[in-house]
Amino acid sequence: MKIGVIADDFTGASDIGLTLAEGGMRVGQFVGIPTGHVDQDLDAAVVALKSRTAPVDEAVRDSLAACDWLLSQGAQQIVFKVCSTFDSTAKGNIGPVLDALAERLNAPTTIVCPAFPENGRSVYQGHLFVQDKLLSESGMQNHPLTPMTDPDLRRLLATQSTGPIHHVAALVVMQGAAAIRSALPPKGHTIVDAIRDADLLEIGKAARDTLLLCGGSGIALGLPANFGFEPQHPQWDGVSGPGIVLSGSCSRATREQVARFRDVAPHREVTARDAVSGSISVEELVNWALEQKQPPLIYSSADPQVVRQAQDSFGKEKASAAIENLFSVLSRGLRAAGFRRMVIAGGETSGAVVQGLRAQQLQIGPRLAAGVPMVLLPGTPSIALALKSGNFGGPDFFADALNRMERQQ
Repeated sequence: MKIGVIADDFTGASDIGLTLAEGGMRVGQFVGIPTGHVDQDLDAAVVALKSRTAPVDEAVRDSLAACDWLLSQGAQQIVFKVCSTFDSTAKGNIGPVLDALAERLNAPTTIVCPAFPENGRSVYQGHLFVQDKLLSESGMQNHPLTPMTDPDLRRLLATQSTGPIHHVAALVVMQGAAAIRSALPPKGHTIVDAIRDADLLEIGKAARDTLLLCGGSGIALGLPANFGFEPQHPQWDGVSGPGIVLSGSCSRATREQVARFRDVAPHREVTARDAVSGSISVEELVNWALEQKQPPLIYSSADPQVVRQAQDSFGKEKASAAIENLFSVLSRGLRAAGFRRMVIAGGETSGAVVQGLRAQQLQIGPRLAAGVPMVLLPGTPSIALALKSGNFGGPDFFADALNRMERQQ
């Protein structure tokens, strides 16, 4: 194994898994911290954790355990994969996990870059942009769990980390890998600007001897080539069977996708009140889904004002936990009822569904959209999943993904 990835959520895990697979590597995605030795020949392994919104101590503990397992498999380089919107809280979890991993690896300097230009994420002058807006004006300031009100990654990381925070500007990055490498300080975490895929490729070259990197999936673009791999496109022909969309993301992009899919598909909304009170049962939702003539949508994707009202009424943690638990149990019911294609929107929702399906390992397939591959949950029969970060995909992503996940006769 060459590269080991610790991902703080499930959509991010499949996202960077796709990047490494398209870079020519044989990639395995593991759900939770594996035990024992991998009995397959992998070039890279991605350990998917649900640590993005976990308590800091828990996130650090699980990330270190994942790191230890990856090292035991022979990983030569560790990537801490976080969301390309770098969303976190005042206390973490990005800074504390990054500090702990650096100490465990005895890595004096780390490269930090959440840029993903293909999906509109860029870092310039140390600030994170979403398309043409600062992170704090992109809608992420309204995230129900990790609201982002400061786009300055240097300042943000400095509030979470105990080490020095540095910056390599875009003008240096554009001079290439040698210039980047020369600009890296001997100690601390360094935010590196990137506004183009070409920048990420140069950052990858510069990171050839760097033990620890942190960022979105884009940070892995240039890493496979360091180990002699050449780009390829994963192949997979999908599965047969009923499909469904489950959405728990409240991002702007997902709300648009939900609105577009509601125009053409049967749909059922589950509110925070429904989830907390138990007024809608999983059995009722499964039976309703089975009655539909085409893939339906079950969603809990409200606008920010409605989300805030629910949090005020029930508490932030209680409301989100109730919705996640409902989707987790629902996914098991849908599997038992014969559903074989599931499109899941939202990082926390994806984590709940994957855990509900009791998955241990997923196979990375071809891309459905930038940052979103098909993934296969092996079994008899197998289940095709699309684990979509809230802000990823075009307006018609749900319909397009369901169609591409279906086996062509």
